[in-house]
Formats: sequence, structure tokens, C-alpha cells
Amino acid sequence: MKVFAYIRVSTELQSYESQRFEIENWCKKRGLSVEKWVSETVSGTQRVEKRVLGRLLRGLKAGDTIVCTELSRLGRSMMMVMSILNTCSQRNIRIFSIKDNFELSDSLNSKIIAFAFSLASEIERNLISQRTREALAAKKAAGIKLGRPVGMSKDRSRYMEKEAYIRQKLAEGATLSALSKELKVHRNTLSRYLKGEKNGENGTF
Repeated sequence: MKVFAYIRVSTELQSYESQRFEIENWCKKRGLSVEKWVSETVSGTQRVEKRVLGRLLRGLKAGDTIVCTELSRLGRSMMMVMSILNTCSQRNIRIFSIKDNFELSDSLNSKIIAFAFSLASEIERNLISQRTREALAAKKAAGIKLGRPVGMSKDRSRYMEKEAYIRQKLAEGATLSALSKELKVHRNTLSRYLKGEKNGENGTF
């Protein structure tokens, strides 16, 4: 088992030292030796895969441990933090959060967290689906022609129907690969559409 210490500050004005001090003391009391210190200055709202934390998570193996001062260091939104915890739980990676007095391990608590995340995701999908149905019903009642416009590919149509869901999942740290598998669209196809959206163009599938 290897122990990795993770430190994040939001601005250059904040200091790493207080977080490092807390982690060092915590590990010393438990006889743990930090294999590597990982730190970054970045907003917690940025997608996980774009952060140093994302690279750290990708390199961890089953049984490895992450120590941080508090769960808010992992991300700014509850869904982002829950997503990270769920991923780590599935890969048997332990997380210790000092101020929260929280431990993610192979325990009942971890299983509850994984279940809670799955339930929250299912509720989220149902709510998005419900809002989509209501919006379509309103358009139909207003006499707006529904269905895929002539010349629009099936994949692009699928993206537009789930656009709100995709944008939210990306904001929470989901990867393009995971979303493309879920939507059954090639990753490059989804990437091209997103780039088109960024440039103010109509993405093409």
C-alpha cells in the first residue's frame, strides 16, 4: 500500500503549508509514510481529468491511499466529490479526510456512499428525462414540429436530446470516454461536437 498526500489551493495567495502540516502530523500519529506529495493551484470546479488530481487517480492501484485535509479539496460540488469517492470505492482505493474525520475503505460506509451516488445519478437521469418530456410536450402543444431535422445525423440528435445531462456530467468531472460509451457515440464524434460548440459553431456528427 502506498500513501499519497493531496493538497489543493484555489489561489496563489493561499498557502500549502497549513495543509501539509496537518497531513504530516496525521500520518506521523498513525505511523504512515507519504510516498509522494501531490499539490496544485486550481479551482475545485475544474474537471477532475484536467487537474493534477486526475493524473494521480489514474495512476493509483488497488490498496493505495490518498490523504487530504478535507473533502472539499477534492472538488467544490457534492456530485463531483461523490463521483471521485465512488470511483475510488470501485477501485479499492482508500481516502482519508482529516478535518471531516472521514475514511473511505472497504467498509459499510464506503458501500453506502457507492449506493448513494448510484441513487443520486439515477434520480438525476430521471429528472432530466422528465424535463425533456415536459419540454417536448410544450413544443408539441405550441405546434412546433418535433423530430430530427432533415440532414441532422442520428448521433448529433442524440447529443442534443441529452445536452443538459452531458454538460452537467462534464462539469462534475466525467470523461468524454465514459460519456461516449454511455451515449453509444464515438468519443471523437462527441469531442468534435463539443469543440464546435466552444467555437460558437454548429458541431457536426
